[in-house]
Amino acid sequence: MRPTDRVFVALDMPEIEGAKAMAAQVAGLVGGVKLGLEFFMAQGPAGIRDVIAAGDLPLFLDLKLHDIPNTVAGAVRSVAPLAPKFLTIHAGGGPAMIRAAADAAREEAERLGVPRMRILAVTVLTSLSDEDLAAVGQAVPAADQVRRLAQVAHANGADGIVCSPAEVALLRRDLPADFTLMVPGIRPTWAAANDQKRVMGPRDAVAAGADHLVIGRPITADADPAAAARRIAEELGA
Repeated sequence: MRPTDRVFVALDMPEIEGAKAMAAQVAGLVGGVKLGLEFFMAQGPAGIRDVIAAGDLPLFLDLKLHDIPNTVAGAVRSVAPLAPKFLTIHAGGGPAMIRAAADAAREEAERLGVPRMRILAVTVLTSLSDEDLAAVGQAVPAADQVRRLAQVAHANGADGIVCSPAEVALLRRDLPADFTLMVPGIRPTWAAANDQKRVMGPRDAVAAGADHLVIGRPITADADPAAAARRIAEELGA
């Protein structure tokens, strides 16, 4: 995998023109763009299509679906025409929900004749600390909860998980090499941590076993996003 292919730029904004402009600026310098709930609620599927067309980049659709199995399966079918490379669900939705999402992704790919979207299960959000988990009744360290949810996701047909850099090395030992580890909370040494609590630099995360890196503000908030993307690619290729 080329260093640039590892990076998905998080376009965490509701404005379509800004997202399109950013996608165009980083085209060819990253592996794809991540569009999430904020953008999807503001612009819908049509906005997603416009942004992807602007940069001609693979799509990581980060909706973190979490509902009863039938509803999640229906949502997966609904977004299949957008042809996302990756789609997120919450691992906390349980085995039946994860299986329903994976089955729906496979069935829609066959029906539409398109590549199958990869289902990624979100384990523990990178904004949560051990204290945050305890406050909502999960009185175990974040790493233990991530490990448990990762095993549930793998056993029930997910293609990978979303986890913080802190758990990557442990999970890479636990899970097959073809099970994708998508890792947010990536901050180069020259970038601020912002609201992420469990962070790591790009090169260290890949060395630990990350397959793909989600990087937002270090690129999108830079005065020259293209230069920032190149700087990260150079770091990964060093």
